[in-house]
Amino acid sequence: MQAGKDRELEATDRDGFRFRGGHPALDLTATLQGRLKDSPRELLNAPEDLARWLVAAGLASPDVECDAATVRVARELREAVHQLVHAHLAGERPPDRARRVLNQVARRGSAPRQLTAKGEAVLDGDALQRLAFVANEAIALLGSTARGRLRKCENEGCAVLFVDLSRSGARRWCSMAACGNRHKVAEFRRRKT
Repeated sequence: MQAGKDRELEATDRDGFRFRGGHPALDLTATLQGRLKDSPRELLNAPEDLARWLVAAGLASPDVECDAATVRVARELREAVHQLVHAHLAGERPPDRARRVLNQVARRGSAPRQLTAKGEAVLDGDALQRLAFVANEAIALLGSTARGRLRKCENEGCAVLFVDLSRSGARRWCSMAACGNRHKVAEFRRRKT
């Protein structure tokens, strides 16, 4: 990282992906950047992109293998989670198709956690099992009281979803260094005019 870059950005931007959701399923939704724009940017174009995301997310080691079918599953899971969170935020019933996709991916058999010789917990299994782990984590989040802490970044042009882990429960931005700072600058300029 370049000197002077914000520490929050260092911790949340890895290998071309943003990790600002505080949860693997929410971070997966950020692999379609610019959702609110006319031309969103797909970050999961090829198997190697999904492999990079799994590694950057801390869900796999660099030797994880992905194929085109696994990329399709990842994209379907991503969109299902996105739709389910937005339905919750809008106070709506979970969309049936999104719920079915989430449950179907979760049933594939989640990657089991293993304890390494260093005492670290790691996931074991293939890429589909790791996606099943993400699906199971999404179910745990959406099916618990923690769903009350789900938020969408309040920056008008940002679609990042996150879990508000702040003590007050009043977090507004996906990243204070990015969207929060943009808002502060815009407010400052507005007051100056």
